[in-house]
Amino acid sequence: MHGKIIFYEDKNFQGRSYESSNDCADMSSYLSRCHSCRVESGCFMAYDRSNYMGNQYFMKRGEYSDYQRMNGFSDCIRSCRMIPMHRGSYKVRIYEKENFGGQMHEMMDDCDNFQDRYRMSDCQSCNVMDGHWLMYEQAHYKGRMMYMRPGEYRNYRDMGTSGMRFMSMRRVTDSC
Repeated sequence: MHGKIIFYEDKNFQGRSYESSNDCADMSSYLSRCHSCRVESGCFMAYDRSNYMGNQYFMKRGEYSDYQRMNGFSDCIRSCRMIPMHRGSYKVRIYEKENFGGQMHEMMDDCDNFQDRYRMSDCQSCNVMDGHWLMYEQAHYKGRMMYMRPGEYRNYRDMGTSGMRFMSMRRVTDSC
């Protein structure tokens, strides 16, 4: 099943619109700004900077009438990425330090608090082997988040998350 999202220039689904079922690195090609959207199917990550950078927000099926107020961001959506549905196992290795250093723990399910479960005060790199994951700045899946698809993440600062500490992580499942 493919995802479908419709972006609108203004709040409350007003103004020009742009419909997408794919990744979009720069919304300015289609709209001068984006302040609301509807996710008709699938799951997406929205970013407040182009090229999938900046603050991220997970969007599942539903209506988002005021992107700024809902997320507390000072800007509008500038890029988005569709999260493909994953059927199968989930597996990630999290590391306390950059470049896969320090403590390492392998996870196959959600973890609402790295400190409580692993006595790990920070997670600065990871290797996502299977599935798609959301990593959160605070315990219990709160605060700013970062989408992790399969691959190696040696240093989160290279992804525009300077100053962020990650404390919890969960799987993006078929039900979003």
